Amino acid sequence: MSATSIADKYGSFFNLARQHQVIFYYVGYFSQHIVAAMAEAVKLQLEVAEVAGPTRRKLFSCFVEMAQNIIHYSADALTPPSQNDGELRHGAVCIRRERDGSFLLLCANPVNAQVADELREKLTQLRSMTLEEIKKAYRATLREETPEGSKGAGMGLLTVARDAREPLEFDIDATETMDDAPVFYLKAAI
Repeated sequence: MSATSIADKYGSFFNLARQHQVIFYYVGYFSQHIVAAMAEAVKLQLEVAEVAGPTRRKLFSCFVEMAQNIIHYSADALTPPSQNDGELRHGAVCIRRERDGSFLLLCANPVNAQVADELREKLTQLRSMTLEEIKKAYRATLREETPEGSKGAGMGLLTVARDAREPLEFDIDATETMDDAPVFYLKAAI
């Protein structure tokens, strides 16, 4: 038996999560089945915590959209790019309760350079839009055909921006890479 106990080695992680009121955290490979299981756990946890219905719906919707974006766009995949069914892609997602009772959703995943540029452009534009403009763009996107190469017609970021209580925050860190892919971070306050 080693001189370092499990509590010494890992206790700080659990204490930090409790101090920051992390109610859900997952890092690893995402698939449709994993997201469905996580979504069910998040939904139940929010119901048990008696989070108000409208807030629960927004949190749930944003959580699913962030997880879907990881599945569709993470550069770290266990499956080949041509495999659209049963994709397994790496990322992280976190839900944290703030002291005022509101919530933060955070996600991170590596993206290729082209996706990083597209995300930067799209999110910069979203951050400058009013809620009414976001809702109008959302409705317009519902009527459009899905662009070639897209897996959701840009609905995910519009959904998260629409449901957030303040502009989305993001970062694309080219200094922290996975196989030369910058890491994309997204934060939504609900």
